[in-house]
Amino acid sequence: MTQPVWTPPHPLSLEWKGDYLALLDQRRLPAEKVVLQITTAEEVREAIVHLAVRGAPAIGIAAVYGLYLGMRNFQDGEEDAFWQELPRLVDDLNAARPTAVNLSWALKRTAAKVETLRSRSVEELKAAILAEARAIHREDAEVCRRIGEYALTLLKDGMGILTHCNAGGLATAAYGTALAPMYLAHERGWKLKVYADETRPVLQGSRLTAFELQQAGLDVTLICDNMAGAVMKEGKVQVVIVGTDRVAANGDVANKIGTYSVAVLAKAHGIPFYVAAPTSSIDLGTPTGAEIPIEERAAEEITCGFGKATAPEGVQVYNPAFDVTPAEYVTAIITENGIVDPRDKEGLRRVVLHKQTIAEK
Repeated sequence: MTQPVWTPPHPLSLEWKGDYLALLDQRRLPAEKVVLQITTAEEVREAIVHLAVRGAPAIGIAAVYGLYLGMRNFQDGEEDAFWQELPRLVDDLNAARPTAVNLSWALKRTAAKVETLRSRSVEELKAAILAEARAIHREDAEVCRRIGEYALTLLKDGMGILTHCNAGGLATAAYGTALAPMYLAHERGWKLKVYADETRPVLQGSRLTAFELQQAGLDVTLICDNMAGAVMKEGKVQVVIVGTDRVAANGDVANKIGTYSVAVLAKAHGIPFYVAAPTSSIDLGTPTGAEIPIEERAAEEITCGFGKATAPEGVQVYNPAFDVTPAEYVTAIITENGIVDPRDKEGLRRVVLHKQTIAEK
C-alpha cells in the first residue's frame, strides 16, 4: 500500500532523523513548538513517562526507536552482551506507561523479529531493530488513514462530533485515530462541527486537539469537560468518537480519564459512541476491562497543574490517568480492518487475527 501524504500545519509528533529521534515536545504546546533531539533509550523513556510524547501509537513507535538507540553502540563480537541487554531494555521501556498496550505490542513485535535472526551479526541485529521501528512507524500512518475511511461511513456532512482527549496526528504517526475521519472529511469539503472536551487535568483536549484541528482549518469548539452533557442535550452533538489505549477481549475500553462519563452521557441521550482503535490496541490476552492496569499519576498534575497551586497543600489526591468504559456503552469499534460490535468477541478476534502488515500486502 502507498503511504498517505500527510502535511499537518504543525511538526509531526516524531521523526527519525538518521541518528536521532526528533520528538515534538507536547508539554510545551500550544504556546511553543519545541522539537527534542533524542539520542538515548533513557531519554526516550523519560519522554514517554513525562508526556513529551504521548498517545498510544506514538509511544509504541518511540519506544522501538528507543530500543535501537539503546542497542546501537554494541559491536560485532559482543553478541553475549547484546542478548543480555536486549530483554532488560525491552522491559525497562515497556514499564514507562502500563496502560497503553501499543507500547508492549511494538516492543514484543520487534524483539520477536530480532529473535528470528539470533545467528546474525550484531550489526545485522541492530539494523533489524531500526528497520522494524521504521516499518511500525510507516504502517501506523496507513492504519490511521484506513480507520478514518471506515469511520467516514458512519458520519454525514454537517454533523456535530464530540471527542475527548487527543487521538489525532499528535498521538500517532499521522492523521490520528479518532480525528482521522475529521481530517478526511475536511479533505472532501465536508463541514463537520467538532466539540473538544478540555480533558482535565493535563488538558490534552484544549492544548492538543483544539490546537491541531484549528491549525488544520477545521471547525472546532473547545468545551469544559462538565459541558458535554449540556451540548448533547442542546442537540449540538450527533456522534461521539474517541481513541483508546487498550481494548480488552470482551470489548471493554480503556481511554483517558473522563471517557466513561462521556459514554454514559451519550447513551442517556441516544447518541452513538464510537471508539477508533488500531488492532494493535486490541488486547486479546486481557479478558475484561477489570484486568487492564490503570496508571496513576502524580498528585501535582491536579494540585499544581502548569505551575500554579489550585488546591490546598497536603490534600489527598486520586489521579488515575485512564478509566474503563464497559462494552455495553460502546456502539462500535472502528479498526483499520473494519467496524465491529465490541460485544462480538469473535468479531474482535477476527479483525485482530486478520491483520496484515504493509509489507505483507
